[in-house]
This record gives sequence, C-alpha cells and structure tokens, in this order.
Amino acid sequence: MAAPVSQDEFAAWMRPLGPFGARPRLAAGVSGGPHSLALAWLAQAWAAERGGSLLALIVDHGLRAGSAEEARRVRDRLSDAGIAARVIAIRVAPGAGTQSRARAARMRALLDVCAQEARPWLLLGHHAEDQAETLLSRALAGSGPAGLASMATVRAEPQALMLRPLLGVAPARLEATIAAAALTPECDPSNADARFLRVRLRGVASPAAQPALSEAAARFGERRAARDGAIALRLATCAMVSRSGFVRVDRDALGSDAVAVAALATLLGLVAGAAFPSDVEAVAALLHRGQGTLDGAWLRAAQGGASMLTREPSGLEPPVPVRRGVVWDGRFRLVGEGAEGHWLGALGDDPMAQGTSLPLALRAAVPAIRDANGRLAALPTMDYPSPLACGPFALAFAPQGGAPLGWARSVVPGPA
Repeated sequence: MAAPVSQDEFAAWMRPLGPFGARPRLAAGVSGGPHSLALAWLAQAWAAERGGSLLALIVDHGLRAGSAEEARRVRDRLSDAGIAARVIAIRVAPGAGTQSRARAARMRALLDVCAQEARPWLLLGHHAEDQAETLLSRALAGSGPAGLASMATVRAEPQALMLRPLLGVAPARLEATIAAAALTPECDPSNADARFLRVRLRGVASPAAQPALSEAAARFGERRAARDGAIALRLATCAMVSRSGFVRVDRDALGSDAVAVAALATLLGLVAGAAFPSDVEAVAALLHRGQGTLDGAWLRAAQGGASMLTREPSGLEPPVPVRRGVVWDGRFRLVGEGAEGHWLGALGDDPMAQGTSLPLALRAAVPAIRDANGRLAALPTMDYPSPLACGPFALAFAPQGGAPLGWARSVVPGPA
C-alpha cells in the first residue's frame, strides 16, 4: 500500500521552487478530486508553518448538471478542514474542443483571482500520471523536444508563478494522503469517459510505466531549461523592451544562429501579444531578410545598426471599456482603478499626441485612454499628459504568451 506524503517531503519539493519570503500567500487550484485535495492539505500546512496562507480555488465550469452543488461541497469540506476556499463560477459554451476551452478558461479564472488577491503563487496538483499522459499525447501529436518536456514545474504568467510541486509523485501516494487526512474526494465522471484521449492513454501509462515516462519527460525538461536559459541570456544582451510595447534589437548581439531564431520568436510573441509561438522556419526567414511582418509583429531597420520590432497596426484589437484587470490586444493589462466611460485602445495618428517623444512610426500601436467622446485622456505608458493624470489608467505590459523564465529584461519608459 502506498505511503502518504509527509510534510517534510512536501517542503523538500517546494524548496527549489522558491524563494517565497516571509508569510507566503499561496493559491491552489482544487477540482475536488483526490490529488488536488492532497495538494491543498499539504500546501495549507506548509504555508501556515511559515506564517502564510493558502486560498483554495474551485472552478465550476457549469458543463454538467450538479456541478455547482459539487463545487459547494468541495468548498465546505475544505473549510471544515481549516482551508480557506472559494468557488469561481465560469461558463464555457458547448461545441468543439470543449475540454481544451474549459481548461483554458479555468486557468484564466485562477490567475485572475491570484492577481486580485495578491497571491503571486498558484499551485496545481498535476502528478506523475498526468505527466506521463502529457508526454504520450504530445508524442502522438508529433511534438518536438520542447513539447516532449511536457509540463514544467514552474511557469511564469503575468498574474502569478504557476507551480507544480507534485509532478514526480505517484497518484496512489496522494490518494493515501487524503485518506489519512479523512478527506472525501469528489468523483469526476469525465475521468472515465473514453472519448477523451487522456483517459484512453491512462491504460498505456500504467503505474509500472510511469517512472520511465516521468524520467523521459524530466530529461526533455532539462534540455528545454538549457535552451530557455540560452534564449534568456541572448535576449538580455540584444533587446530593450519599451513599456509601450515595442522592442529595440541590436542585430549584431542577436546573431543568426538557432538561439537567435528562438530569441526573435520570443520577441515576436511579446510584441504581437500572441498566445502561441510563430513557425520556426518563418521566423528564420524573417531574421534572414532583416525586415517584414509576421503574425502581427513588424520588424524594420532603425538607426545605429539596430532593428525596431513593433505591433503591426492592421492587426490591432478594437478598444475595450476601461475597468481594472481588462486586457487589450493580448499585451496590456489595466492595473489602475480605471474610470467610468473611458476606453483603452490604440493611439494611432491622434493629433493630440504630437507633443509626445515618440515618432509617428512607433505611435500607432501605443495604448491610449479616451473618454466617452473619443478625446485622448492619457497615454499611461508614457506618463502623458502627466503621471497624475495617468494614475487611474496604469497599465502593465504583460503579453499573454509570457517570456522565458529568468529573462531579466530591460523595460524603459520611452524609445530605446
């Protein structure tokens, strides 16, 4: 019979994911199944021992009858165990790709609460069986080495760091943990639905095969980490990112090798606010040409042997109403309080902004705040017309695709 996970073991798994500082404020995604319940139980004790706290987040997708009541039961069980918990109700439209869309919506909801509650770490309960299934599904899809690395232990998102401390743990040990804690899990019928690939793969990824599959994913993960480190180092030496959303690139420092192609792909994703990376061959061709557009980003020559990478104006999203937390164009998140009747969109060629320091070529995609009559009210990333006027409209440049973990990029207020 599997042994429960001890607090000492959990602390050892958390240690390399830090530092966490004093009184860490954690959140954890909890489905109500045995593995996420075990995560919440272990993380609560870990946080409390350090003077911190855990907030368990239960997402009700509304995809099946009784889901709301199930979510309330999970919340109540956690509360009875001394774990603060909250239900987040979302709705996912039926249709093709329901499972993948539901996962994406759940992750957005979890991260949004992390930002709202100032909890910079989001723990997820994926374990060794999940990792094995991910490896097999990506192998079947023809993924390359980066994809075969499967789920990362740490992943940076604009709202929080996503942590998976249980990736190397057999699910039987987590089930033993909640049994020892006298916690009752919920049973998700989709876990037995053979229509889903992950369920069909579960028979292949048997307990006997899991250690080998997890080891394979770990080796691919080491390769991915080394690659990401090389990209981060290259970006730190060749790119300066403006908080207005464009990048000045030193072409000589960028280079022309495979790392340069990967670094440019990262910058393209940042500037375009893309959720997924561009095709490697297309990025290599753009690097060779030295100018052109690709997937919503525009690369062109600049002074001093540099290149400027900007958002392609024709691909900009329409304005969105100003409210705290709103995201525009997949790149800018409003972190200020906002103001009623205002809109966030592109500056374009607004004549009111001619007194700013930006040349017209860079001005088109700069985020701007306009009032209900369409008049320019503020350029928050440029402190225009004044820092005081921009205060309620403070923006964070937080592209949805993120950046390589560990890239200490230089962010400057104006053109670089």
